[in-house]
Amino acid sequence: MLTALAGGKPDRMPATVHQWQDYHLKKHLDGISALEAFRKFGLDAAISFFTTDQVVSSDAWQVAGEPVKTDEGTTVTRYTITTPQGELTEAVESNDYTSWITEPMVKRHEDVELVGKYMPVPTLDREAVRAVRDEIGDDGILRGLLIGHQGGPWQDACCLYGTEQLILETFDHPDWVHAFLSILTEKKLEYVAREMVGADFDLIETGGGAGSSTVISPDIFRQFCLPYDRELHDALRAVGHLVVYHTCGGMMPLLEMIVDNGCDASETLSPAEVGGDARPEELKRRIGGTVALIGGFNQFQVLTEGTPDEVRNAVHGCFETYGAGGGYICCPSDHFFETPPENLQAYADAAKECVYG
Repeated sequence: MLTALAGGKPDRMPATVHQWQDYHLKKHLDGISALEAFRKFGLDAAISFFTTDQVVSSDAWQVAGEPVKTDEGTTVTRYTITTPQGELTEAVESNDYTSWITEPMVKRHEDVELVGKYMPVPTLDREAVRAVRDEIGDDGILRGLLIGHQGGPWQDACCLYGTEQLILETFDHPDWVHAFLSILTEKKLEYVAREMVGADFDLIETGGGAGSSTVISPDIFRQFCLPYDRELHDALRAVGHLVVYHTCGGMMPLLEMIVDNGCDASETLSPAEVGGDARPEELKRRIGGTVALIGGFNQFQVLTEGTPDEVRNAVHGCFETYGAGGGYICCPSDHFFETPPENLQAYADAAKECVYG
């Protein structure tokens, strides 16, 4: 995997999944751990170490929240954040599959000032990181994330304010959006400089789906994603970390700007069937010689709903396009929940057949 991330040609095409979901592990794999699941199928492990987000407390940022079950079977946690200059509130709803924000924390322009002044930058549990790294051993890589709801400043701001609202603000109050993004970027830069030096990660994920071209225009990406992403990536690389930039939606109009933001790898190469627009041959031709590529495998219509033979054929298709010449890690474009184990085994077995000459 490290050879592929460096743009090289390993002995065979690496194959992994993007974050095993607890729902799938419990329902289909008897509740084994993510690392055990990788080992069970013979896949290359990519374990994500999750850091804290805005719900961490400090003396000037007191967070209180209590989960409440709804009649629909979901759980809603409403947070109240108390600062010396006022309160902020946020609500997060969860079901067996995932969680989503139902009430953004930032509701008024002036709320950003409280975030900038009082929201703490948490510490990284280095011993916990090292323990996970040791447990993985030679079976794969350890991925890390930055603080916040998401790694990239734009995606983080969308979580804090609302995606549609933030897009409108880029037209109505662009200076405020830049100020907002600058505050979040400075928090992340502080975390990188203070906590990430020497941390035992193989790859750091940034970006986020709200930066995809199926959500925002290339012009918004150029103005409100690229400069802040580049600053973060420069800082991460300066302290020795490789960076993967995550766009789990459209990306074809953004490819050269993704290269320009200074990342080492680009994911998730989502095909049209799962909501993206990736065209493998063109994508490989345009940026495959500059950054490593991760993803490209249809996790729904093929990995979950296809036959083992269809899975095998699709793996070989990824190898022949994205994998040509190396610099590629095969991976489902995003999460899956009902994929049968026999298809996962077919996926892993087919990847072992994809040997470089």
